[in-house]
Amino acid sequence: MKISSGAELNSLGQPVGSPLPNWCPPVRPGREVLSGRFCRLEPLDAERHAEALFTAYAAEPTGSLWTYLPYGPFADAAAYRAWMERHWLGADPLFFAVMDASGDEVLGTVAYLRIDPNAGAIEVGHLAYSPRLQRTAAATEALFLLLAHAFALGYRRCEWKCDSLNEPSRRAALRLGFSFEGTFRQATVVKGRNRDTDWFSLLDTEWPARQAAFAAWLAPENFDAAGCQRRRLEEFRNGPAVPRSNHPCAT
Repeated sequence: MKISSGAELNSLGQPVGSPLPNWCPPVRPGREVLSGRFCRLEPLDAERHAEALFTAYAAEPTGSLWTYLPYGPFADAAAYRAWMERHWLGADPLFFAVMDASGDEVLGTVAYLRIDPNAGAIEVGHLAYSPRLQRTAAATEALFLLLAHAFALGYRRCEWKCDSLNEPSRRAALRLGFSFEGTFRQATVVKGRNRDTDWFSLLDTEWPARQAAFAAWLAPENFDAAGCQRRRLEEFRNGPAVPRSNHPCAT
């Protein structure tokens, strides 16, 4: 077994993890609006969002956006709303509707899931982006808002997981600054098929540099008059990791 030369030893001479003397679990994220320049995230509400989301997704008639999700496609708006009311309105997963910042157009969904305050770990997922949202600045900003909020609450690890065959999701995780950790083989069964799951993570020590890159990419001067990016997100992301700062307990 490989052991770091700087690892601490306990009284028995065994290597142990770094101490976190001021660590305390963060609070769970709540049902609150997260606002950005291109989009805002609203806690998912069946009455307000279900029919509009179904219509937005119907703009992609093949149903390909549901291929790697464990649900969908849905036969009609009523079936979609019924699923939403049964599965998506709780605290974990905690779903948000992605809204156009300039109006009330509903563009897609994102969510926090597998929320584990005691470990300081939280996952972002359940991405279902309508054609209107895909490959836009709002699509990136929606995830930036989730990540920024999670780290501001004091989470120390954000996770991204996807079907190993979902190449667009793998590319998105790496573009956003997540690190690939490995593949869980035969992790689950989805829609009657085997799924190997790829794991990615982003740590609190890495977040300040990633956050600065996001801020530079999202800045108005990085987009031309047609709304096209001048520089890619990856070009801004070369900052080093920073020492861990212990999150103070909420009072």
